[in-house]
Amino acid sequence: MAHSSRPPLSPSPSTSSRFSIPTSSSSGSARKADYVYFDRTTAGFSDDAVPKAKGAQLKLEHFYNVAVTAAVERNARRVDLERRLQADGSTSEERKARHLQQLGRKESTFLRLRRTKLGLDDFRTVKVIGKGAFGEVRLVQKKDTGKIYALKSLHKEEMLKKEQLAHVRAERDVLAEADSPWVVQLFYSFQDPINLYLVMEFLPGGDLMTMLIKYDTFSEDVTRFYIAECVLAIQAVHDLGFIHRDIKPDNILIDKDGHIKLSDFGLSTGFHKQHDSNYYQKLLDSSNGVQSPTVATQSSRNSVMVNSINLTMTSKDQIATWKANRRKLAYSTVGTPDYIAPEIFMQKGYGKECDWWSLGAIMFECLIGYPPFCSENTHDTYKKIMQWPQYLLFPNDVHLSREAEDLVRRLITSADRRLTIDQLKQHPFFYGVDWETIRQIESPFIPRLRSMTDTSYFPTDELEQVPEELSQEGGNSSKDLAFLGYTFKRFSVSSHAF
Repeated sequence: MAHSSRPPLSPSPSTSSRFSIPTSSSSGSARKADYVYFDRTTAGFSDDAVPKAKGAQLKLEHFYNVAVTAAVERNARRVDLERRLQADGSTSEERKARHLQQLGRKESTFLRLRRTKLGLDDFRTVKVIGKGAFGEVRLVQKKDTGKIYALKSLHKEEMLKKEQLAHVRAERDVLAEADSPWVVQLFYSFQDPINLYLVMEFLPGGDLMTMLIKYDTFSEDVTRFYIAECVLAIQAVHDLGFIHRDIKPDNILIDKDGHIKLSDFGLSTGFHKQHDSNYYQKLLDSSNGVQSPTVATQSSRNSVMVNSINLTMTSKDQIATWKANRRKLAYSTVGTPDYIAPEIFMQKGYGKECDWWSLGAIMFECLIGYPPFCSENTHDTYKKIMQWPQYLLFPNDVHLSREAEDLVRRLITSADRRLTIDQLKQHPFFYGVDWETIRQIESPFIPRLRSMTDTSYFPTDELEQVPEELSQEGGNSSKDLAFLGYTFKRFSVSSHAF
């Protein structure tokens, strides 16, 4: 048989730096002459090739990770249903088979949903109901189903500029993992070159801050109801493995039945993640007079005048001024330190106890009419919080029960002395509270809604002029890698939408 002669393999100049063919004389006994040895180096690649290759690697890893995770979750749902059906001796085999077929159809529908790319074009804006430092919240209707949602948009450029990536991801992760009646439900999250989007259930009752501005104070019975529900909501977040770190009346929303749910997890953190102190450092900087030009224009806070000796208000007009400015502060990038525990400012590590301090400050405000350490500026508020034993005083003209005052003092105290969840539930102030059924009882305040798109409990008149629709033009797609994995679709997307 004739053998075709082949020229010896010789690398081209462009590839010689990446592999070589050693001869028997040069390779020594360690290398065999019939192998091609590659030197793994990027020296010959262009400047664009390495970042693109890394981006492709991350996207592929994410794609297969999502696919495997979805398969595992799908199998777990099937196994869980089979186990429950097997344990139910009263169900016939025919009915069990129908249940399994129903799950199969539901899984097929969800797979089609996952393959569908969601975008702004799938929603119609009804009204803008909130505006924050990094975006806004709109009441929207999904065009294909007609269901009503709250759409929160966050500007990518601002997130990157203000180093808010960890905060944004934390909020998405908490909402995606949560399946609790005490946490606002996330149905979808998606992105475009400009914004990140969270599609959540719409809670038409507004927030606790709006109620406090309207009613000034609550009775102890009403306070007991809302604080008890807040205890269960915070416990639900802690059970997920997160600390909220930003418990305040603005983030306690009211649903159509008058019960509360926690929202805005932008500052939350998992117990096993490094705490991000950028937000609190900004508050510290502003308290020390170190302000950026942007922050300086937003940090002036004409808070209610407070007598430094007995903390009694000087006039009703000043209370109204403080509450009006408090709403404006909620829209700013500075935030309010009124409800933040002192150990967070110290930045020496803290645990879930910091959320119970915040709850104590909210309870004080519900009963007294203003937070315990409110001042004209963040510097004075910070000072009072750090020296809380000196400044935690109850006004003489407000009568509280011993149980109510004792609970506040057991929450607004040093971290090691704060009540645990079990101690909280057993405190005399909560005597008569049925922790198992509190969400089923009638709430003290039930929103009177004219329609499913009623926004009368949101201060929309205070919002500055905003465009009817969100812009999708512009953007830098090269930065999208930072937001890889943000997209989410909930398996059951029909339970809490209107």
